[in-house]
Amino acid sequence: MVRMGTGERNREAHVPEGSGGAAAPRTLAEALRARGDDGLAALLRARPDLLSPVPNDLTQLATRAGTRASVVRALERLDRFALQTAEALAVAPDPAPYEVLLGLLTGDEGDATIEAALPRAVELLREQALVWGDDERLRLVRTARELLAPSPQHPSPTGLGPTVAEATSGMSPTRLQEIIATAGLGSTHDPVSAVTVLTELFTDRRRMGELLDTAPSDALTVLDRLVWGPPYGEVTANPAPPVRWLRDRGLLLPASPRTVVLPREVALHLRAGRAHRTPEPLPPAVAELRTYRPQVVDSAAAGQAHRALATVEELLREWNEGGPAVLRAGGLSVRDLKRTATALDLSEPETAFWVELAYGAGLLASDGEADERYAPTPDADTWLELPPATRWARLATAWLTATRTPGLVGGQDAKGRALSALGPELDRGVAPEVRHRVLTLQGTLTPGTSADPESVLARLQWDRPLRGTAQSGADLRARIATWTLTEAEHLGITGRGALSTHARVLLGLDTTGPTAPVAPLTPAELTARAALAAEAIAPLLPEPVDHVLLQADLTAVAPGPLERPLAEMLAVLADVESKGGATVYRFTAASVRRALDAGQTASDLHAFLAAHSRTPVPQPLAYLVDDVARKHGHLRIGAASAYVRCDDDAVLGEILADKRSATLRLRRLAPTVLAAQTDPATLLEGLRSMGYAPAGESAEGDVLITRAHAHRTPPRSAPAPVPDGPPTPDATLLGAAVRAIRAGDLASTVERKEAPQAPPHAPGELPRTSPADTLATVQAAAMTGSAIWIGYVNADGAASQRVIAPVRVEGGFVTAYDHTADEVRTYPLHRITGVAELADGAV
Repeated sequence: MVRMGTGERNREAHVPEGSGGAAAPRTLAEALRARGDDGLAALLRARPDLLSPVPNDLTQLATRAGTRASVVRALERLDRFALQTAEALAVAPDPAPYEVLLGLLTGDEGDATIEAALPRAVELLREQALVWGDDERLRLVRTARELLAPSPQHPSPTGLGPTVAEATSGMSPTRLQEIIATAGLGSTHDPVSAVTVLTELFTDRRRMGELLDTAPSDALTVLDRLVWGPPYGEVTANPAPPVRWLRDRGLLLPASPRTVVLPREVALHLRAGRAHRTPEPLPPAVAELRTYRPQVVDSAAAGQAHRALATVEELLREWNEGGPAVLRAGGLSVRDLKRTATALDLSEPETAFWVELAYGAGLLASDGEADERYAPTPDADTWLELPPATRWARLATAWLTATRTPGLVGGQDAKGRALSALGPELDRGVAPEVRHRVLTLQGTLTPGTSADPESVLARLQWDRPLRGTAQSGADLRARIATWTLTEAEHLGITGRGALSTHARVLLGLDTTGPTAPVAPLTPAELTARAALAAEAIAPLLPEPVDHVLLQADLTAVAPGPLERPLAEMLAVLADVESKGGATVYRFTAASVRRALDAGQTASDLHAFLAAHSRTPVPQPLAYLVDDVARKHGHLRIGAASAYVRCDDDAVLGEILADKRSATLRLRRLAPTVLAAQTDPATLLEGLRSMGYAPAGESAEGDVLITRAHAHRTPPRSAPAPVPDGPPTPDATLLGAAVRAIRAGDLASTVERKEAPQAPPHAPGELPRTSPADTLATVQAAAMTGSAIWIGYVNADGAASQRVIAPVRVEGGFVTAYDHTADEVRTYPLHRITGVAELADGAV
């Protein structure tokens, strides 16, 4: 394969002088110049990397569109059939007529489906400037041809090998003569004629059929193994007779001393003219799995949404006083993730999802202190006060737009390092696109219908066959799509695998029937849709209740989500025993003591239970509260080293006599005081383990009330998504960019008169005129009101060409109407490199 140098690339982008607008374009730049503004805007929208920075003119735009990085990015965004069309053009003659391209895709038998789909694929390639030229001369840009054409180092995706001319380029004339003689083609002393004759034989269907009819059956078996690729095969110094028969007739040509290759023309004959074994002009359909009533789906999704809110609230409570420490390299340790999973009663992968979701929504962050820890943000308190539907919509929109990918947690990066939750290596720019695509594909089904996951993955693969990075043997896009299906169910986007009504509202899909896939929403549109989605899900979420059902077995059943004050108090007074539609709380001596330690009294607890229970307070629960309260604070623990104070000296004598107190090293200082050789906290826990209910005492002798101290980070914003390449430009930016490129192109291509004394300059190069000539030409143009062409270098050293109409020249500056910028500007004369008068009628 011949590589193209810098000069050749420039010639592809350069527009020859005098090219007419009606003639067929001869370069990519000329083809772009023939487009309307809408066509240029479509190109820049499809390939936003071409806008950074905005090209000076269409020649520069064409050059940039042919760079390797930009072409690779554009090819990765093609669907399978458009890519197959580009691959066929890469092995077709350059340029290729439309009929030749059609023949490579349909073969000899033809295919009506491909014939109907091909115009769309060619138009897509034209729109993205990967193909240019009319239907008689279709040209694939050189860089794309290099990427897709076959070579020994990079086999073609079509499985085709080099042409006869390419494969015989280093072959001796004598060997060529032997091949054409053995094939019965006569002889010629001209190597070029020999290659032509051999190529004509291989492209003549009748003559090739007659030649292959004489081939041994084993030789045809060899061809069958190579026909669909790879076209290369290894041979020994003394090949077998079937291989020797093929080699002698040029059906196999040497690629190296030990390798032979099947020429492209021979392979196409054996394939009946097709470049691909299986062209795929139409996307695979998304298959239906099960169908439910939409109300059933919405109810199931709302139940999952409620569970999602409860899980995130529980996570925030778990880390309320300060969560796990931040690893030195960033993220959450494996041990802390396991501890959080145990506290939430979830698996570690699901816990990683909720932790990442809360982080992505701006509810969790690191506090940034010396001993850095994770904790809720101030925004988490605001979020907790919002209505449930609004809270869910915020979580859902954060998930849709997040580039962080919790499914990667537990895997390894490219260097073999473990990926941790909340770590810095979890961003994948392609994640939002894949999530949106998976959900909108589900939206193409009738509401209430779940999609077959395998068919969704197959459709994703057709949409972007080259996208995604292979990691651990799996395609990243396919992995993200699989995680999306699971995460959407966790979050209540889907119910029983089908897209819910509120999710359809959020995505901008029709709620009454199947909807064609839509483009991702802008941030402003998504915010507006989130409010509508909250309205749609609000009636489905259970209303908070203000009561519980107390049981005689020291449990309380919450028949639904509790109001926040009730839930917070009950979380202190009792322990959660089981979760679900109805949460079960259990009262224990330790939990009641926890409430007393928080400053509650026995009467407060009795009043609370009576006010919030729909059933009478069971006698065992009342006895438990009174019993713990009677003992609570009877003993007082304070700081000496530590001491125990009690008005009943008999109780202190009982403690001293108990062998379990030996480790506390107690001794009596006074009839009502014991001293300990341990700290107050250890003494407090030791006596509680012995069955007592001591209370802490302050330096003033007051009972210490132990309340949870909330720890919050400084104000933190949610992490910004990491974009997958440049963002798609909006209409305002596209319009401004097109105007700037058009204006720059006018300045670079306008016909002008060269000054006799000025040296000739290459196209695109700034001219040079003396300061005196520059001043004289500018002054003359100002007097006559005519436009001139100038070369200009700004203060940053950036050079440009402009068409201006001078209005005033004074003080070393020229004030002029700039046709390029479409406004009046002032230019320092010393920054004008040269001037030229325009040809008559140029502007």
